[in-house]
Amino acid sequence: MPALIEAFLDPASSTWSYVIHEGDGSACAIVDPVLDYDAAAGRTGTVQADRISAFVRTHQLQVQWLLETHAHADHLSAAPYLRRELGGKIAIGQSISKVQDVFKRLFNLEPGFAVDGSQFDHLFAPDESFMIGNLKATALHVPGHTPADMAYLVDSTLILAGDTLFMPDVGTARCDFPGGNANQMFASIQKLLAFPAGVNLYVCHDYPPEGREPSCVTTVGEQRRSNIHVRDGVDESEFVVMRNQRDAGLGMPNLLLPAIQVNVRAGNLPPAEDNGVSYLKIPLNTF
Repeated sequence: MPALIEAFLDPASSTWSYVIHEGDGSACAIVDPVLDYDAAAGRTGTVQADRISAFVRTHQLQVQWLLETHAHADHLSAAPYLRRELGGKIAIGQSISKVQDVFKRLFNLEPGFAVDGSQFDHLFAPDESFMIGNLKATALHVPGHTPADMAYLVDSTLILAGDTLFMPDVGTARCDFPGGNANQMFASIQKLLAFPAGVNLYVCHDYPPEGREPSCVTTVGEQRRSNIHVRDGVDESEFVVMRNQRDAGLGMPNLLLPAIQVNVRAGNLPPAEDNGVSYLKIPLNTF
């Protein structure tokens, strides 16, 4: 059976989550699930994750993987909640340890916080092959947005691109977070655009221009023809200058401070303190 994919949009963060499967009763992977977060109240919720859970249960799917493309800065991960509800292994690239090391120091996290990726069930090596039921998949290391970004090639027909590429009329992701690098981003993009033109690319976010509805899928060929940042003919130096100039004018994502603290823990909340409550930190005058 070919790979089937169901997309779920979280309007609050413009995030696309996905379920990849072969049909009713098959194994599946959930990619980049979103935990609702009310920043004003400091409350989490599961409305978006429950949409995914309902789809999985309706189609009698068995969750094998909960795949993260990176430690997101714009939403909290619902992977631990869905693992409790549905099973599966939470996985990310092995370079997550670099991200954890940076943010452990920046947030002055508890001494016991490990920076070895052990909060996740599985750490993918670059180009590691794995299976989603009968579907062959490959974990592609695509650093640039962060040092640990991954894309997932499934069934040789589709790629979950994460935050490396957006829709062609939106371009590419920022590279100014700690450990980000525009030169690495360009190389990672070229890695993705070397696949055949007909391969579908599924993005993690869409910020559509006025007049276009949110979309989640494009192709390698469409990106090469018309991506406003990296279409064919744009060289590395041109891209790096553009990306660095754009990033210098961008504000920080609204949920960066809570999201990173949770997502470097594989989506788990910080340990509860002696009153039974978990707390997030706000570093002052740091960003």
